[in-house]
Amino acid sequence: MLNDARAAARNNAEWCDIVCASHGLTGRTDAEAWSVPRRSPPWYPDAVTLRPGVDAEALLARIDAGAGASVKDSFADLDLSGYGFRVLFDAQWIHRPPSPPPVDAPLTPVSTPDELAAWAAAHGGGDLFRPALLTDPRVRVLARHDDSGVITGGAVLSGGDGGYGVSNLFTSTDDPEAIWRAVCATLPTASLVGYEETPDLPPARQAGFLPTGPLTVWLNP
Repeated sequence: MLNDARAAARNNAEWCDIVCASHGLTGRTDAEAWSVPRRSPPWYPDAVTLRPGVDAEALLARIDAGAGASVKDSFADLDLSGYGFRVLFDAQWIHRPPSPPPVDAPLTPVSTPDELAAWAAAHGGGDLFRPALLTDPRVRVLARHDDSGVITGGAVLSGGDGGYGVSNLFTSTDDPEAIWRAVCATLPTASLVGYEETPDLPPARQAGFLPTGPLTVWLNP
């Protein structure tokens, strides 16, 4: 399970780096962590640990650790309370191995800036999602539409041959399991990873994802 958690953390760090790069921020990755020296965009951490046992003080020295800073503690083994941080939320890394294609319809690729703007409005992320994401070969922005063409859900898949991470999953319907199944139908032969807070785990598990380890997100308020 630890290797699955490491793979999920690496994939998530790569996605954070892609998002930051689309906002003009250059990240740093080594064996310890991914980090960005200036404040990351909203909803994104300033650092993601990539192995257990990272030194907290050394990690915080890599970022702007002042008010608003956040750290994704990928193995839930840091205590940042002594540095002014508090736990924002706890979650679980999840993994779905390659599986037979589900019967659900796959999601539709978002391919133009106008489509991305509509997708971002439905997601609620607004300006967070920049057109540069559409030209990155590691990124697939995906949408689900109703019969009238209105976006009712979506997700981002990021990664490559070694597997993809699921992030920014959303739905406006009362069937969250359906959007997870649609994600799986989009890349049924790929290994998929991601994370979910505990209350949101059941739909992912029903779609075939299994928890692989805890993580904690810390925030300096």
